[in-house]
Amino acid sequence: MGEPMVARLLGAGHRPVVYARREEVCARLATAGAVLADSVADVARRSDILIGCLFSDAQLRAIGAGPEGFVANAKPGAVFVSHTTGSRSTLADLAAAWPTAPTILDAPVSGTVDHIARGELTVLIGGPAEAVNRVKSTLGAYAHTIIATGDRGTALDIKLVNNVLFAANAQLVAAAVELAEQLGVTSAALLEALAVCSGGSNAGDYTRSAGGVEAFAAMAAPFLRKDITALIVAAEAAGVDLGLVGSVVQDGPLCLTAERSTVA
Repeated sequence: MGEPMVARLLGAGHRPVVYARREEVCARLATAGAVLADSVADVARRSDILIGCLFSDAQLRAIGAGPEGFVANAKPGAVFVSHTTGSRSTLADLAAAWPTAPTILDAPVSGTVDHIARGELTVLIGGPAEAVNRVKSTLGAYAHTIIATGDRGTALDIKLVNNVLFAANAQLVAAAVELAEQLGVTSAALLEALAVCSGGSNAGDYTRSAGGVEAFAAMAAPFLRKDITALIVAAEAAGVDLGLVGSVVQDGPLCLTAERSTVA
């Protein structure tokens, strides 16, 4: 998702300094007008606002920590916007890793590549109000809705709750498809009807557009497992039970938890 974000930043008149691991991505971004950096440290030394778009906590720690990470090499007063859906603890550890660490904001996103391309992404953002206000106009190049959620970590918590609710909805859609097929109704007919009926949901729409439950699960399950695991860890640390939502996610037809994935 980072590449279309850069394209939107370029279209808004920014000249982003970019580091990407894949050569073909670097080539496309350079052709589009982005300035290529030699390393993460190089990006950090040249930027007032740093934006990271990574899959996991492990990747975020890999580029943030250590003498060549963005934390140690950030400019004084810099702000780091983390679009990774991960854990509070990773951001706290990075913020404490260096005396001159940048101000770190958690800014998980909701939407797809298509939403980015249209400038319609939703960004939840947590952290000091001054830093949040400072980055809003930059993020506005690709985000239509930017919601300040409070202290750092609150945006991640909201996104994880949202994602586990989406996962529960996906489980219910899969169960509804199973029920419909037992009644002699095809999944395609059910999903088409749900798109315009009161039982419809985003999970149903995504399942329909993917071509059915199996195709949707193959596409979404790896991301949902990661986020559900992160929420389980956060809930355990806070002494919170996931309750009915957690039960639906765990017991539904789809394999959406790490434990079931290991068994499978």
